[in-house]
Amino acid sequence: MAADMGRMPFFYNTEGRLIQVDYALQAVSRGSTTIGLKTKAFALLASQVKPTRPLLEPAEKVYMVDDHVGATGSGYIGDVSTLIDELRVAAQRHRLVYDTPVDVATLTRGLSEHLHGFTMYAVRPFGASIVIAGADELGIQLVQVDPSGTTFRGSGFAIGQYADEALETIHKGYRPTMTAEDALALATRTIEELNGGKTQIEAGLVRVDTRRFERIPLTVAG
Repeated sequence: MAADMGRMPFFYNTEGRLIQVDYALQAVSRGSTTIGLKTKAFALLASQVKPTRPLLEPAEKVYMVDDHVGATGSGYIGDVSTLIDELRVAAQRHRLVYDTPVDVATLTRGLSEHLHGFTMYAVRPFGASIVIAGADELGIQLVQVDPSGTTFRGSGFAIGQYADEALETIHKGYRPTMTAEDALALATRTIEELNGGKTQIEAGLVRVDTRRFERIPLTVAG
């Protein structure tokens, strides 16, 4: 009976939790260790590139959404890619209609509504959580959106495998006055330590002075 109830898309458990969303969050927790850090001067995204089978190229982990916005995610790669495309289409649609870059709040609200819709109908929720970094008229923005459509704003996020441990580590090392180089070193060190040493990391950065998101070339931490 428990197995049957777990397949019911609308089923709440006795604690009032949506079982299908909890399953989606478990999928996120098996994904790559992914970190977002923000100060008034910049926002940084960094994600572990998990090893693949021999001769296969690793999947892209940090994406440019628009000139001033980047994103990364953890969970099922196909779901992450689909949600990134959703963000890109929304950003381009806003430019075509209003002839201005989309603000981060509008972009994340649209993604939140999209994800929330998949908790209300007879479909599975996306097994992915997205972290968005951008620069707009309000300054530097860093937002996490989880599979339920809930949004979180803050100065530091960690999702994926070892998320709790990663969040604890970056909380200890975070300083509002840190440089982008310091943030990259903190994120790299955190991902490296939690994943047993040498690992591939992809990162991206947006600065308040340039308002441009730039991907940092793939690195191997050692």
